[in-house]
Amino acid sequence: MLETQRVPVPSHEVSESPRKWYAVHTRPSRERRTADHFSYQGLENFMPHYRVVRRWKNRCTKTSDIPLFPSYLFVRIAPAERIRVLEVPSVISIVGRGREPLPLLDFEIESLRAGLHLRHAEPHPHLVVGQRARIRGGALTGMEGVVVRKSNSLRVVLTLDLITQSVSVEVDGDELEPICSVTAANRI
Repeated sequence: MLETQRVPVPSHEVSESPRKWYAVHTRPSRERRTADHFSYQGLENFMPHYRVVRRWKNRCTKTSDIPLFPSYLFVRIAPAERIRVLEVPSVISIVGRGREPLPLLDFEIESLRAGLHLRHAEPHPHLVVGQRARIRGGALTGMEGVVVRKSNSLRVVLTLDLITQSVSVEVDGDELEPICSVTAANRI
């Protein structure tokens, strides 16, 4: 369900700086094409997606893989390789402050890569308030998010604050441990 493409990079192009994960903002509906460009250039990338079944009025159905974070994907690069990412036609920017790209935590991306396909995931609006909890068992152990209820099941909304995108995953109540309540006053 998750697409990760690794292509070996020629040794003369490898930078001495450590490679880190960065969020890349793309033009709408260009995530897959951008990931293909990165793979062609030998850049490790990750575009999480989920499966959705669409049904038309004539009762025909079609299953599609949709990006989990619309207009975003992740690329693992050294800071010196930034220009290679920005040269791709459908890339708008590397997420950061001003002109300085900010790396994501390796733990967040590696957890998503390792565990997202083991759970039913779907996009969720970015939330600011609610009960925070940590997943303490199974896939995505250690990830923190906001607990919500949907169709008699518990879900945790995991948020990547840097790109203000969230994803909700279905969990069992015994897999969660509460952290603390976050009030709107604390977040403003």
